[in-house]
Amino acid sequence: MKFDHSYQQYPQKFYKFVPTRKTLEFTSINIEGPKVITPKVFGDSRGYFFESYNDGDFKSAGLDLDFVQDNQSMSHKGVLRGLHFQKPPFDQGKLVRVIAGAVQDVIVDIRKDSPTYGSAFDIELSGENNLMFWIPPGFAHGFCTLQDNTIFSYKCTNLYHPSSEDGIPYNDPSLNISWALDEVQLSDKDLLFKPFKEFTSPF
Repeated sequence: MKFDHSYQQYPQKFYKFVPTRKTLEFTSINIEGPKVITPKVFGDSRGYFFESYNDGDFKSAGLDLDFVQDNQSMSHKGVLRGLHFQKPPFDQGKLVRVIAGAVQDVIVDIRKDSPTYGSAFDIELSGENNLMFWIPPGFAHGFCTLQDNTIFSYKCTNLYHPSSEDGIPYNDPSLNISWALDEVQLSDKDLLFKPFKEFTSPF
């Protein structure tokens, strides 16, 4: 029997089908906007499967997003990347997760009118816990790798725009961030950010 590849015999195309079951759980934190996302993991003796993104679940959670770029990095233990953001109109929302290894993921609220301006939040993301973290625009973001060969993945709502990139020091004392590691490796760029007290937020 010849298989019909046109799908015209079906009432709707396969990619329009939205399942009724939810596979992602969204949890708020003590700062308005970001969400911790826990996937439903299906595992057996062969391994596991989970949905790392589901547009229907995101919309049900009030997050109608348009991701335009996916990024992935590999870092050895002790590498610290951050705290970064892109200035408007090239500001980015990020959906971050760890495929292998583990990180301490950190955000700082830099929305001038926010009651939690300057507040930091951190969470461990790993290939073991499969947690994801939604970070809206208006936050500086960074992470420190806790294991060698850590693979970090993130989806962005805007394209990378080098001239709009900026940041704040990861170890600024006014942010009161308790990093998990005392010794870290940073890029030259991440050593040049102004102290937070001299920082003027574009948000």
